[in-house]
Parts: sequence; C-alpha cells; structure tokens
Amino acid sequence: MKWILKITVNTLAILLSAHLLPGVKVPNYSTALAIALTLSILNIFFKPLFIVLTLPITLLSFGLFLLFTNAFMILIADYFIDTFSVGSFWNAFLFSLLLWMVNSIFDKIIKKDQEEVNN
Repeated sequence: MKWILKITVNTLAILLSAHLLPGVKVPNYSTALAIALTLSILNIFFKPLFIVLTLPITLLSFGLFLLFTNAFMILIADYFIDTFSVGSFWNAFLFSLLLWMVNSIFDKIIKKDQEEVNN
C-alpha cells in the first residue's frame, strides 16, 4: 500500500516539476505515471549498480555525485518513454532535485504519521 502511495506522490511531483521547468515536457497524467513507474524500476535494479561503479567519485564528493546519478536515471527514463522529454542534462538535474525535495517532505509526513499512530 505504501508503494502505491509513493508512486502516486511521485506522479504528482513529476507533473509539478514538469510545470515548473521549461525544459521538461510531460503531456499528461498517464505519462507521469509511466515515468514514476520507470524511475521506480530503474532505482530498484540499476541505481545500486551505478552507485557501486561510481563509489570513488561519490566518496570524494561526499555523496554529492549521487545527484548526478539521479539525473542520469531521469535521462534513461527519457530514452525509454517517447512522450517524456528532458531538454538537457541540467534540466534532468533540476528535475531530480525537485523530485528529491517532494519525496523528502512526503517521507517526513509519513514518518510523523506513523509515530502518532504508534503513540
């Protein structure tokens, strides 16, 4: 159930981010849902491999290189989804930052709700 809620939040965050960034084109809700599902699959299966391969530079940058890894995942999703368009790497980078911010806020809200239920 939590996974479905997270996909829904990601879908809405994708629509919001596409609206705010001129270089990112998401024409409709179904495309945003496809992007959210694709990013979820990429993050499960391929992101750990990229993290291991880029571990030295990630350590040297104190983890900041992970932001570039997230942008790369968005560019891969752009490749697979025809109706999704990201203008440049920097648009993908800003897009990943916006998604990260929305997900961080959502995770804090969920964590706070779970603490209230447990008390």
